[in-house]
Amino acid sequence: MSKIALITGATAGIGEACARLFAQEKFNLILLARRTEKLEELAVKLRQQFDVQVKIITADVRNKADVSKLETLENEWKKVDILINNAGLSQGLDPIQEGNADDWDTMIDTNVKGLLYVTRVVSPWMVERKSGHIINIGSIAGKETYANGNVYCATKHAVDSLNKAMRIDLLAHSIKVTAIHPGAVETEFSEVRFKGDKERAKKVYEGFEPLHAQDIAEAIWFAVSRPAHVNINDMLIMPTAQANTTHLLKSE
Repeated sequence: MSKIALITGATAGIGEACARLFAQEKFNLILLARRTEKLEELAVKLRQQFDVQVKIITADVRNKADVSKLETLENEWKKVDILINNAGLSQGLDPIQEGNADDWDTMIDTNVKGLLYVTRVVSPWMVERKSGHIINIGSIAGKETYANGNVYCATKHAVDSLNKAMRIDLLAHSIKVTAIHPGAVETEFSEVRFKGDKERAKKVYEGFEPLHAQDIAEAIWFAVSRPAHVNINDMLIMPTAQANTTHLLKSE
């Protein structure tokens, strides 16, 4: 069987771009996301275009029972070579004293606990084979903190820390671990943050060229395609027009 990549949050943005790129590279895919219809549509396209096998799992990473569906995979599908922990989101942009606790729960449960739930299922398969590579999608928000980003930044700082911890814990089993930290990427991210307000989301990316999902997928591919003796521990990727979370060069 060809190599296998498991991608969470696979139906949009970076996850979808990774699915396409890895299918192009002849990986078989396990695609996990919440939207069944979109998963089915993507799977059909990838099978037809790239002649690869695709398994789809409808699941919300926040839900341990959903994530446990991975255990029902046939043994040959548990030989996961690449895990891309991509599922993540931001909700709201409020100062801490005005924050919405439900938004906090959604971010913590998705960005931190969801990543842990999936990793807890998949990493033992890699340990058993003493082979594998885990990619954790962080953010510039995991390196810096910005106004009104409070809980989202905290969750991505947690991803940064967990990436380092995984690297240590899995070292003895020859498993690679990599963090990819993007700056501004134009995906559904801002639309989700602003709860469907497309006009407000669009304004985030006006006046400069942001990163595209494909840019991040290509960076991930670079990391996973290195020789066996090379591990990219950490990669911070910014648009040319962005120096950090608060300094952007925008046209007038």
